[in-house]
Amino acid sequence: MKKSVNIAFTCIGRRVELIRCFQSAYKQLALDGAIIGFDGDPLAPALQLVDRSYVVPPVHSGEYIPALVQICKSESIDVLFPLIDTDISALANNRNRFEQNGTKVAVVSSEADSITADKWLTKQFFERIRVPAPGTWLPENFPAAEAGYPVFIKPRKGSAGKNVFLVRDSKDLAFFQSYVPDPIIQECLPGPEITSDVICDLNGRLLAVVSRQRLEVRWGEVSKGVTICDKTILDACSTIARELPAIGPVTVQCMLKDGHPYFTEINARFGGGLPLGIAAGVDSPLMLLAGFAGLSVEIPPPGTYKTSLYMTRYDDSYFFDESEREKISSHRF
Repeated sequence: MKKSVNIAFTCIGRRVELIRCFQSAYKQLALDGAIIGFDGDPLAPALQLVDRSYVVPPVHSGEYIPALVQICKSESIDVLFPLIDTDISALANNRNRFEQNGTKVAVVSSEADSITADKWLTKQFFERIRVPAPGTWLPENFPAAEAGYPVFIKPRKGSAGKNVFLVRDSKDLAFFQSYVPDPIIQECLPGPEITSDVICDLNGRLLAVVSRQRLEVRWGEVSKGVTICDKTILDACSTIARELPAIGPVTVQCMLKDGHPYFTEINARFGGGLPLGIAAGVDSPLMLLAGFAGLSVEIPPPGTYKTSLYMTRYDDSYFFDESEREKISSHRF
């Protein structure tokens, strides 16, 4: 049993609710430790909540990983979490550099990342493990006469709903094929869209699955939602977590058609709507922190949570003067 646990989050951005949930979990467990936040922008809101914040180089720069490794070593970070898709590959490919200094990375393997980062490979993965998925094609293989319109076109390696467009006819398709980078074409399902937070420990053991219907999305993140529980979705998420295999948190998305789920994406990180699942009784930060510290807590069976719990979000603000901004900016690597 560890007396304290230090954790860190990359690209912490607007994830204020997530940090508050982890702070609450520390208090409930009476566990000591620090939360460290990384971001490239000193004005990132969540940097205001963490115990210590660092302004780091851009994710794609050659200085990014060395900076994170150095900070994790100096701060004695036990576990590091990615919070955006572009970080997943960077951390997965450099896992050993962190682990050599005692920092575990809560992210899938590089092999699993290659599947989750590419929607075409994700579709093939779903087929291989017999999880239902919508019709998906590369542009050169799209059977327009058979599949019909409308369809969606999206980047194979996109995120946050960027460059996703509804294609209504062949003219639309010709235009967006030249606009969307490295695209795939996907069947247009009527919905609704269901997102499931799938939580595993660092050894891949499934801890929880909680599903929520997205009622409204803003900037690619849920702004209104409601918890649901569907055994077919639960079983499919359990299969996905086992076969991937998942490490730490992953987020699984599906669309419904005639009441049946068809799975579209896996994001190997915390989902933006995670606080709704926590409010419904799936306290994943508490489960994870307890596991890191070697503490015993009750893990309810997957699918055990309050359903029909609604969430609606609003903006809040932090205010600080120039000296405080300079203080945050000074922690720069």
